[in-house]
Amino acid sequence: MHQLTPGKKNHIEKLANQKGIIAAAAMDQRGSLKKAIAKEKGCDPKEISHEMMAEFKTAVSMILTPYATAILLDPEYGLPAAQKRAPHAGLLLAYESTGYDQTSPGRIPLLIPHWTVSKSIESGANAIKILLYYTPFEKPEINEVKHCWVERIGAECALHDIPFFLEFVGYPAGHEDEKGAEFAALKPQIVKKSMEEFSKERYRVDVLKVEVPVNMKFVKGSRSCKGDPVYSKEEGMRFFKEAAGATDKPFIYLSAGVSDDEFRESLELAIEAGVHFNGVLCGRATWKEGIPIYAKRGLKALEEWLSDRGVQNIQALNEVLNQGAKPWFAKLS
Repeated sequence: MHQLTPGKKNHIEKLANQKGIIAAAAMDQRGSLKKAIAKEKGCDPKEISHEMMAEFKTAVSMILTPYATAILLDPEYGLPAAQKRAPHAGLLLAYESTGYDQTSPGRIPLLIPHWTVSKSIESGANAIKILLYYTPFEKPEINEVKHCWVERIGAECALHDIPFFLEFVGYPAGHEDEKGAEFAALKPQIVKKSMEEFSKERYRVDVLKVEVPVNMKFVKGSRSCKGDPVYSKEEGMRFFKEAAGATDKPFIYLSAGVSDDEFRESLELAIEAGVHFNGVLCGRATWKEGIPIYAKRGLKALEEWLSDRGVQNIQALNEVLNQGAKPWFAKLS
């Protein structure tokens, strides 16, 4: 069973509801958000100003956090948004730089150069979040660099007695198409082995933020499946259970940029499989349809869309969580 210090436990309680479910919104996108807004505006991402990024994040935080238990933001653009979150909502702050090192192979991660865990705490954070691109099928020497990197961050979080949320996103180590059938077939093992690796105590991770272990677009009979399936529904459920069985730590699912309907369907499958997951940290699935509205019609139009469709999205997600998510503290000794 996973153990927590009283300090870390107190922080995680502030990120969850009274039932112990983490229903958090994610708004820490930086490079990808700039590109998405620029695409809709028909301009270069460099033309998307700091002020535009901050006001988009602030709108999301202000309008959606009344329906969330917490929000994940970044120190570069998100600190004004942190001040506008609902009083009950906890705060997670990202620590990694957007993207990864482009000068070497293997998607080596980088930290925000001007930031530390202590600065996050001073800014009101209840947890530190790290995104790591990871696959067990990568070259061992590349994964060893990543293992050491995560271990150092775990030690820093332990020193400051603040929870460490580790998010890992799989990628093809070969030439597979990330959105194709070949990579979909590999995904269950990528997710399971990643959960297994980072559950080791040496990393001092407190909560795993994980991908769903299947691509719903390839689950036979699912609403999201439009082409030839890779797995049957029964196989999909088995992959959910096998991945969940690879850890004794609390874990929450990330939406990985899919639509709100596809993400909800994946959670429904997890619940049907009897998986004891502890909530979500959901980003683009909730608010990404507001990007073209903001880009073409401005802040007020975005706020109107968030107040209508954005709130509907997050409430629909909360309904699914109420059906089957389990309290994070059930995994504590």
